[in-house]
Amino acid sequence: MPDDAVASAVRIENRGDVALILIDNPPVNASSQAVRKGLVTAIEAANKDAAVAAIVIACEGRTFVAGADIREFGKPPLPPALPDVLTIVEASGKPVVAAVHGTALGGGFELALACHARVLDPGAIVGLPEVKLGLIPGAGGTQRLPRLIGVRAAIDLAASGRQVKADEALALGIADSLAAGDLRDSAIALARSLVGRPIRRLSELAPSPFDRAEIDAALAGIAQKSRGQASPLVAARTVLLAAELPFAEGMARERAAFIECLQSDQSKAMRYVFMAEREAPRAPQLEGIAPRKVERVGIIGAGTMGAGIAVAFTDGGFSVIVVETSEAAVEAGRKRIAAPWDRQLKSGRLTASQHEARSASVAVGSDFAALAACDLVVEAAFEDMDVKKDIFARLGAIAKPGAVLATNTSYLDVGIIAQASGRPGDVIGLHFFSPANVMRLVEVVEAPASAKDAVATGVAVAKKLGKIAVVCGVCDGFIGNRILAHWRPIVDMMVEDGAAPQGVDGALEEFGFAMGPYAVGDLAGLDIGWARRKRLAPTLNPNVRYASTIADELCALGRFGQKTGAGWYSYSGGKKALDPLVSGLIDKVRAQKHREQRVFSNDTIQRLVRAAIVNEGAKVLSDGIARRALDIDVVLISGYGYPAWRGGPMFEADALGLGRILADIEEAHAFAGAGYEPAPLIVSLARADRRFADLAPGEAAGGQ
Repeated sequence: MPDDAVASAVRIENRGDVALILIDNPPVNASSQAVRKGLVTAIEAANKDAAVAAIVIACEGRTFVAGADIREFGKPPLPPALPDVLTIVEASGKPVVAAVHGTALGGGFELALACHARVLDPGAIVGLPEVKLGLIPGAGGTQRLPRLIGVRAAIDLAASGRQVKADEALALGIADSLAAGDLRDSAIALARSLVGRPIRRLSELAPSPFDRAEIDAALAGIAQKSRGQASPLVAARTVLLAAELPFAEGMARERAAFIECLQSDQSKAMRYVFMAEREAPRAPQLEGIAPRKVERVGIIGAGTMGAGIAVAFTDGGFSVIVVETSEAAVEAGRKRIAAPWDRQLKSGRLTASQHEARSASVAVGSDFAALAACDLVVEAAFEDMDVKKDIFARLGAIAKPGAVLATNTSYLDVGIIAQASGRPGDVIGLHFFSPANVMRLVEVVEAPASAKDAVATGVAVAKKLGKIAVVCGVCDGFIGNRILAHWRPIVDMMVEDGAAPQGVDGALEEFGFAMGPYAVGDLAGLDIGWARRKRLAPTLNPNVRYASTIADELCALGRFGQKTGAGWYSYSGGKKALDPLVSGLIDKVRAQKHREQRVFSNDTIQRLVRAAIVNEGAKVLSDGIARRALDIDVVLISGYGYPAWRGGPMFEADALGLGRILADIEEAHAFAGAGYEPAPLIVSLARADRRFADLAPGEAAGGQ
C-alpha cells in the first residue's frame, strides 16, 4: 500500500507532551488496511519520541472507528491483522487513551478496549455487532471485555450485538469518564493523569468472580432465542473462555472461532443480507431522480396502522397532522399515538422534554381540509376499495400541487386508487408493516402512472424514518403479501390433511421464524385474511384447491385471534394455549372433505413452505413486480421473519442449487395442485444451469 494512503488515513498532531493520533478514513473510519498500518506506525513513532509522555487516539469526521471494512471480508487477509495492531496498541509503554465519539462498533470498540482508558462523548455508542453478520468479535473483544466488565455483562453484549449508549457504558465500567466539554481535551487531560502510574492493560487482568449457574442459564437462553443462528452462542462461549484460559490461549481460540464463522454459510448469508438491505433502496429506475421536499406529513386514519405511522413520522422529525372522521375517533387516536411514548417515558427511554416535544409535533383532528398544507399525505383507512377511492377523490381536490399522496393498502390496486385522485402521477403506495413504528420494512409501490420523483420521495422518507424501503410494482399483495398468499394456504392444506397448527408453527420456528404462521395470524388478526378471501371468492376457480376453510369457520365464530381472546389458539388470561374447540373444528372439516390423513415431518413442512415461497418469488421476478431477487429477500426477512442467517429465500435457493429447489417445487405442486406449478423462470434457469439470486427479470428472460 502506498505510504501516502497510510499517511492520509492516520496522522499525529502533538499537543504538548501528548501525541494525538487522528484516524481520518471517511465516511465511517473503518479499520481498513491503511488505518491498521497507520496506527502501527503512529504508535511506534509516539513511543520513540522522547517528548511524548502519553497518547490519545481519536477520529476525524462524524464517528470513531465504526467497525471493520466489510469489503475485505472473504478476501485474503491484508497485513497487519487487526489483532496484531491492537496488541501493539496495548503494549505501548506510554499510556494510551481512546477519545470516542459517534459509534465505536466491532473493531472500533475493540480498538478502544486495547487502549488503557476510554473517554466517551455523551452521545457516543459502543458495541460488538459482529453476530449480526454471523460472526463473533475477532480482535480481542471476547477476551478483553469480560476482563473489564465481567463475564455475564460481556456475554450479553457479544451475543446480542446490541449497542450501548454512553451513560450505560459508564455504568458498566466500559468508559472511564464522559467528556464534560471538548472530547479531545478531556482525553488529553486523562492521558496526562496516567503518566507515571502503572498502565492498566486488560490482557493482564482476570475477570471478576461470577455465578456459573447464572451463566449456564444465559447460554441456554441464547441458544433458544437464536433459533438456529450459530454465532450468538459461539460468541457467548468464547467470552466464557476469558475466565478459563490465559489471555493468549483465549485469543487463539477467539481467532479460530472467528475464522470458522467467517467461512460459514450463515455468515456469507448474513453479509449478503447486510449488503442487500443497503442496496434495496437504490432502485435502478430511480437513479438520478431527486425526491420532492417533505416537511409536513398528513395521515388519514388513527387506527392501529394510522397511529403507528403517525408515531413513526413524528419520531422521524416530521410535523404530523392526523385526520379522523369523528371526535370520538379523534380522542381514541390521540390515546393510541401517545401510548408508545408513554411507555418509553415510563421506562426511561424518553425524557420528559422529549415526550413533550413529540406530543407537540403531532396534531389529531377531524378537519379533512387541514391536509391541504401537507407535502405528503398517507392514507391508512379501512382496506376497502370504495372507501379508498372516495378518500383519494377528496384528497386530489384539496392537496397542494406537488404533494405526494400515498395509500397504505396491503393488497388493493394502487393504480385504481391513483386514478380516483385525478392526479395519478402524485400517487404511490407506502405499505407499512404493523406495528408501523417498530417494523423496519416499507414497500414503496410504483403504480403505472406514478411519477418517478414521487416514488423517490417515498424511498427518501422511509430512509429518514430509519426504515428499509423496497420499491415494487402493482399486483395483489405486492411482493410480501403476494408471496404470503401463496405459501400460507399450503400449510392450511397440510392441517386439513393431518398436520396440527401447533406442529406447523413448531416446524417453522425450528426453521428459524420467530413465530409460526398460526401464532402470527392470531397476533395480526384473522379477520384481515378473511376479508381478503371473501373479496377474492368470486374470482376463484371452483375446481382448484385453495386454502382450507378452517380459518373461515374460526372467523365466523368471531375468533379473530388475540384481540378477541381466541383464534387458532385460546388466550385466556393472556396466555396462549391449545383449544379443543379448534381440534374438533379441524376434525369436522377433514371428515366433510374426506381428506386422506398423512404425517408431515418438520423437514417436509419446511421444504414445501420454502419451495412455495421461492416459486412465487420467481413469478414475482418474472412479472417485474420486483426487479431484483435481493428485493424479495429483504422483504421476506424484514417484513415476514424469514431467518436472516439463511440469507432470504432466493439467496438460500441459489445456495442449495436449482436442482434441489426445483425438486421441492415439484413436490409442492404435486401436493397443492394448481397455483404451485414451477415458475418459468425457475425452469428456464434450471435447464441452463444458471444462478438466479442476483438476476434481473430481463437477464433471466435471456436464458429461456
